[in-house]
Amino acid sequence: MSPRFALSVLVIAVSVAAPPAPAAEAVIVVQRSPLAGFRHHDGREIWRDMKVGDRLQLVREPDNPYDANAVRVDWRGVILGYVPRRDNAAVARQMDRGAALEARVAGLRENRNRSVRVEFEVIAPLPVQ
Repeated sequence: MSPRFALSVLVIAVSVAAPPAPAAEAVIVVQRSPLAGFRHHDGREIWRDMKVGDRLQLVREPDNPYDANAVRVDWRGVILGYVPRRDNAAVARQMDRGAALEARVAGLRENRNRSVRVEFEVIAPLPVQ
């Protein structure tokens, strides 16, 4: 058997035996904004541990006494702040309808103004076919 033929057989065998590569996650960025209220919550102590791309949890607070559209943003069980009031109505409506919204850290920056230290994205995952 020639070396060229043996290599062809090996390539065919590997391509048949290898599992398909996982599909990349496809998402739609619904919004990107700074985190509201960051300076009032526990994020000050842990923000240096956060990394761009970290997953965040969105927690709907329909009974919030200050805003019926409130959506809290948590990182690993720690309250960071809220989706800004000017941007939260659409996110709250989608969450109330059962939409599978997610969030992630989009930017971190050292700044004396703590309200701009954390930027986050609300994303909607797309089904992968």
